[in-house]
Amino acid sequence: MRTRVALIATVLAASVAVAASPAWAITYGSPDGNTHPQVGALIADQAYPDGSWAYCSGTLISPTVFVTAAHCGDPGQTTARVSFSSHYQAGDKIYAGRYVPDPSYGAAQSDPHDIAVVVFDKAIPNITPAQLPSAGLLDRLKADGSLRTATFTSAGYGSLAPSNGPGGKTYTYTDTRNQVSGSFNSLTDAWLRLSQNPATGDGGTCYGDSGGPNFLGGSGSNLLVATTITGDTACRATNVDYRLDSASARQFLGQFVTLP
Repeated sequence: MRTRVALIATVLAASVAVAASPAWAITYGSPDGNTHPQVGALIADQAYPDGSWAYCSGTLISPTVFVTAAHCGDPGQTTARVSFSSHYQAGDKIYAGRYVPDPSYGAAQSDPHDIAVVVFDKAIPNITPAQLPSAGLLDRLKADGSLRTATFTSAGYGSLAPSNGPGGKTYTYTDTRNQVSGSFNSLTDAWLRLSQNPATGDGGTCYGDSGGPNFLGGSGSNLLVATTITGDTACRATNVDYRLDSASARQFLGQFVTLP
């Protein structure tokens, strides 16, 4: 079975530290229900010791293509299983597909190719795919000043807000799709950084959400602008995301979907 790794990633003020971990999950948010049916979970072959199954998140971007993070896959992995259940339980419908990471991904920290897709043989029924951004959308929004006040909605499966105990932090997994809103922090050529500080009304991502979506706009938005990659160890400061409007992301995704 696939091992759920809980590597620690630290986000520094001037650089991005990307963990080769299966991810991050929503903190200080709420159950998503059916708000984002196109958001799914990568499901392990066997349950983890705590009884949960999800190890990463992702988003359907065409009837046959699901985008996630490259670090969600094991070396040599060629297939993946995806569920779109809002609360996955053993026996729920699973779609198996071909797992394809960006061949340029080298598993290094700050790797600007941390993206992968799951390609299905048949269209996923009854789910409207997310909309992808046009090239350089976030750069244009930054230039006109609207990015500073923009709202972003993150969604995914995995751990809830970590609790502190005598042995350190405890992460609880429920295989439930959750969502939360966050605000803009900063932008680089490859990365979108969002605030997830609950003291300022933001929430964000933690272990279990890698590969999951960050939509531009409020809860009902369908515009997928970035995928979750990493954040701070306490899951309460910064959510670091891979831009899907970047040249490298578009070069990879253009092999599988028609881009705007």
